[in-house]
Amino acid sequence: MKIYLIGFMGCGKSTAGKHLATHCGFPFVDTDKLFEAKHDCSVETYFAIYGENAFRQKEALLLRETASMENAVIATGGGMPCFHDSMDWIRSHGISVYLEMPPAALCNRLKNSKIKRPILQADNLLQDIEKLLPQREKYYKKAHITISGLNVDIPKLYATIRLYAEASKTKAIHC
Repeated sequence: MKIYLIGFMGCGKSTAGKHLATHCGFPFVDTDKLFEAKHDCSVETYFAIYGENAFRQKEALLLRETASMENAVIATGGGMPCFHDSMDWIRSHGISVYLEMPPAALCNRLKNSKIKRPILQADNLLQDIEKLLPQREKYYKKAHITISGLNVDIPKLYATIRLYAEASKTKAIHC
């Protein structure tokens, strides 16, 4: 079983993903880290040199490489599900979990983040989030499972994923 964690930058995909992977006994994969290892530079640097379009194309190819993984928790980049039909691909290759958070909470997390986000400006952070989040949510909300990213209960999330895996994959679950 592959579990794809999706959501806006700063919602906790990597943090929750590491805990969930430990709980499941699965390896944890962060697609941003995978990208950086494969291209030998940071996402921010790649973005600056080649631009967003080139980044999104490479990112989509990288996502497709996860098809061969067995039993993994995969944290996607914040924009990954929103380009190149990636959300549909994610849904057809694993169980997708959207870590949902309001703009103010995302802003609080991102303003203290050590990671630079190439498409957000520090001086207009909340406004940038409020503009970009609704554009991305139409993809995020296609996830099989939606939970609050504010305080993720890992055992409860795992139980929900197991329940979903056993049930029909035609219905979304909201926790």
